[in-house]
Amino acid sequence: MKALVFLGGGRITSALVAGLRLTGYDRRIVVHDCHPRKLRELRNQYRITAEPDLQRAVAQAGLLVIAVRPDSVGELLQQIGDLRRSLPAVSLAAGIPLANLRAQLGPPVHWARAMPSPVCRTAQGLTALTFEGNFPNSAKREVRRLFACVGQVIEIPQHQFDAFTVTYSSSHGYHALAALAFAAQKLGLDRNTALIAAAHALGDGVVTWREGRIPLKRLLHEAATPGGVAATVMSAMDRAGYSRIVERALRKGIERARDAVAPVSRRPSRRRG
Repeated sequence: MKALVFLGGGRITSALVAGLRLTGYDRRIVVHDCHPRKLRELRNQYRITAEPDLQRAVAQAGLLVIAVRPDSVGELLQQIGDLRRSLPAVSLAAGIPLANLRAQLGPPVHWARAMPSPVCRTAQGLTALTFEGNFPNSAKREVRRLFACVGQVIEIPQHQFDAFTVTYSSSHGYHALAALAFAAQKLGLDRNTALIAAAHALGDGVVTWREGRIPLKRLLHEAATPGGVAATVMSAMDRAGYSRIVERALRKGIERARDAVAPVSRRPSRRRG
């Protein structure tokens, strides 16, 4: 049986492989990377097959996952060269459309894009998928099953991918947790109590919305009694431009993602990983 092959042994590969092994995924996993240390660590922790030779790694693939930085994708695909067999490939690179991938490594390769969260390490992640029009149905099912092993999967149109990319990241939660806890410390809470209080405010609130099927507007009304402390805090945040700041930040993220759309073959080469 052909293997699941990752090209790139960095953080997202590590998170995906960890989540897959956690949920009992027993298909052979091959990882190619030019850094021996990364391959050793993945092999020791997750029973992957380390393959330092790119061509030998691709030859073993039943499903190919491109897991390198966006500015390394062009160089990697050029090194793969022409393939003479049908092969489904999934790119995890932000900002690079299917058309660009197809131009670099076209038929008989069938392309999909996936945007998985690092939280997939705990099998509680979220992955967005999009497929090019001629992607085989059997391969679509395989890709969906793969990412469903590590969390929720949603299929969205490609034109929504950049907006999804800047919105779904767990970094938002970590950043908000750090900011809220730091503010609480400045008001006099010790660090541990501040983190516990901030984590409850953010994490448990989101869990209540996800699991209780209660509309967000109703939850906001319930949590913030008009004229009360919580309502006063939220009003102050709104007056300070909280929503505008978030929107502005997301737009900056989209600009950064779309920077990767520049012809990948003309970018300066960098080491992969």
